Amino acid sequence: MDHSWQPTALVLRALHLGDLLVTVPALRALRRALPEHRIVLATNGSLAPLVSLSGAVDQLLPTADPQELDWTGPAPDVAVNLHGTGPQSHHALDRTEPRRRIGYRAPGWPGPDAEDIARRHPHERERWCAMLAAHGIPADPADLRLPPPPGGPVPNRSCAPVLVHPGARYGAKRWPARRFAEVAAVLHCAVSPVLITGTADERDLALTVAREAGLAESRVLAGRTDLDELCALVARAALVVSGDTGIAHLAAAFATPSVTLYGPVGPQQWGPPADGPHAVLHEPDARRGDPFADDPDPALLAIGVGDVLRAAAALRGSHAQASG
Repeated sequence: MDHSWQPTALVLRALHLGDLLVTVPALRALRRALPEHRIVLATNGSLAPLVSLSGAVDQLLPTADPQELDWTGPAPDVAVNLHGTGPQSHHALDRTEPRRRIGYRAPGWPGPDAEDIARRHPHERERWCAMLAAHGIPADPADLRLPPPPGGPVPNRSCAPVLVHPGARYGAKRWPARRFAEVAAVLHCAVSPVLITGTADERDLALTVAREAGLAESRVLAGRTDLDELCALVARAALVVSGDTGIAHLAAAFATPSVTLYGPVGPQQWGPPADGPHAVLHEPDARRGDPFADDPDPALLAIGVGDVLRAAAALRGSHAQASG
């Protein structure tokens, strides 16, 4: 289709799964504010299923890093920096020579001060919405829910699988495998079996958890699901138990009951909405605060197996009452 007549808004968010999901409210605000524009999102190509479910984007431009932004069309009418505060992301968008720039304040970029926004808005979703509001674009940080992927049955959470996800990008956010195994062993039952999820790189970890929990290898889906399949699993799961990683954001997006364990970074910045079927566990007084450390943050280690099981039981009890 020829889009040459249509103004373009180029949006940059070249990051990972959870990073994209916290900008869904901002993307939808842009869609409402720029109805005549073709919205192009420069982000990781593997996130295409989520980009589609957001309903806010016309085209995905595969971009794994701001320096890899490859814009070959006419200069965009609008460039929107939802990637960061600059300067690398600002410079990448500057190279496209946009007519209008929307982002945090920087040389050549009008807008609000990033530190001021961060002081007034603790959560990442709120920060991006506040940045847009400063540019005259109203945005609702609560507008984060995604519809379930098409083609699947209507969720029946009372007899759906429980997803246990032991992995995380950095060791600081990775609760010990033995504790995940204890949780999985207790939660597993015939009506609501436990499945162990993860990436291909996390398969050995997932197998360890399954083995220590007494679960068959067939219960391990780590490395066997693409993002489409993972979205379908999360959207229809009875419960998701994980650390502060991408699958926790998926659970929030699909309103799936979840128990999320926080270590170096608290839920105030990256957590699920307070009004959803979600439990957040954290011990801020024990926090070391280095999200890139190789070993689990002391705040994460302060969370016990019993804490997780009690939170899971409370969530599932609440859901049963709501469904009854």
